[in-house]
Amino acid sequence: MERETNIERLIQTLKDDDELVQMQAVGLLEEIGEPAVEQLMVSAEDNDKNIRRGSIRVLGIIGDDRAVNVLINSLRDPNKWVRREASTALGNIGDPAVDPLIITLKDDDWRVRGAAAWALGKIANKKAVEPLIETMEDDSGFVRGGAAWALGNIGDKRAIEPLKKALNDESSYVKRVAEKFLKKLE
Repeated sequence: MERETNIERLIQTLKDDDELVQMQAVGLLEEIGEPAVEQLMVSAEDNDKNIRRGSIRVLGIIGDDRAVNVLINSLRDPNKWVRREASTALGNIGDPAVDPLIITLKDDDWRVRGAAAWALGKIANKKAVEPLIETMEDDSGFVRGGAAWALGNIGDKRAIEPLKKALNDESSYVKRVAEKFLKKLE
């Protein structure tokens, strides 16, 4: 009971205005590790964006795969920094997040699809190659850019043709990413 109270106090400290205080709370929660996961998952849906962001950061550092669904839901957060932290956390969790992230590539929200692509690229599991190739046809340049980066980072030869096609993309960013990774893959 005392540990749960201490964890809750640390979680509440994540909303402090002082970034140093927030980082110290993150470090202490990281040290607690697995025993804090349940409370961190609950606080990932707190009303305060700093608590959500800090809780998600710690969940990613701990890397407990029980947090995958909470983190996937956090990709829809109204705050872009929370969404970015969720994408990073999913990438840190690794292979247990691959299947849910592949499903998320079909989400209605382009920001969510893009974040999923970036997380899959960080994980670099070859299981994601074909879904990412399909994602190269997305309407959003942000999503296509994430998919191109992910394919290049995974480094599978199946990405060569889609990346060549991306050299003609309307987005200059997608073109640059495709060019960079084609040089590495060929």
